[in-house]
Amino acid sequence: MAKNLEISYLLDFYGEMLTQKQRDVMEQYYNDDLSLSEIAENFGITRQGVRDAIKHGEAALLELEQKVGFAARYRQMHENLARLEHIVREAKFANSGSYGGISAVEMDKTLDALLEVIAAMDDPADEA
Repeated sequence: MAKNLEISYLLDFYGEMLTQKQRDVMEQYYNDDLSLSEIAENFGITRQGVRDAIKHGEAALLELEQKVGFAARYRQMHENLARLEHIVREAKFANSGSYGGISAVEMDKTLDALLEVIAAMDDPADEA
C-alpha cells in the first residue's frame, strides 16, 4: 500500500469528518509515517484492522473531496494568488529600471493579466 500525499492533504481538510479512531490511524500512517505493524500495536488491533481503517478512511476522504471539492478549490486559490504575486513583482521590477519604467501598452497587458487571474478566482468554472 503506497502512501499517497493527496490523501494526507485531504486528511488536513476533512479529517474531522472521520471517526476519532480512523483519524488517529490515518494520521499515524500518513503524517507520522508509522508502519501498519506499529499502528496495530498502538491500537491493540491487527495489521489487517489498520489496513481496513486506512482504506475506509481514504474512501471517505476521496468521496468528500469529490462531493464538496474544498481541497481542490483551496489549492487553485493558492495557485492563483501565487500567479498574482508573480505578475505584480514582474511589473514592479520592470517599472523600477533605469529606463523610466514600462510603457502604457505593457502596463495594460499586465493589468489585463491581473484581471484574468482575478476573474478565474471569482468563477470556479474557469479553474478546470
